[in-house]
Amino acid sequence: MDNDVSDESLMMSYASGDTAAFETLYLRHKGPVYRYVLNLCRNEAIAEELFQEVWMKLINSRERYEVKAKFTTYLYKLAHNQFIDHYRKQNVRIVVDQSVEVDEVEQEPLQRNNPEKQTQTNQTINKLSELLQSLPNEQQEVFILREEAGMSVPEIAETLGINQEAAKSRLRYAINKLRAGLNDE
Repeated sequence: MDNDVSDESLMMSYASGDTAAFETLYLRHKGPVYRYVLNLCRNEAIAEELFQEVWMKLINSRERYEVKAKFTTYLYKLAHNQFIDHYRKQNVRIVVDQSVEVDEVEQEPLQRNNPEKQTQTNQTINKLSELLQSLPNEQQEVFILREEAGMSVPEIAETLGINQEAAKSRLRYAINKLRAGLNDE
């Protein structure tokens, strides 16, 4: 499938029976969606389960899909709702588990040969991860949707079912707290 084809067109093609269109959508979005869910629940086993359920919901809803917004808004709304539903079913308040490790980051060849630079980069990544985990859940989610999914404030608001001012405010607070934390080093 061509990379120039929009997600919305791919989803419509998939709804018409084009399985290659689904494969392209999956390959485009599997990493960001998984990281989004993992950042929400902080538990790899639950993240795997939710990730699979999100894609199953997408598969099962393909024939009812209508282009009303960007595909990513639709996809991340599925992920958000799956996360909320998971905890509602268990009648559990969402609690952050701090045990998730930061993934290895692909590094430039020069950086791999420069242990000092690599150590500094790893420390910054770990610090950012700690700071992100210390944010309130609402701010984390907005920040992750912005950075991981590349969503605009209106798209974030639509995905989470909040107004744009709330989304903008949460994002601003998250960014300010992250900046302040990184500048404290």
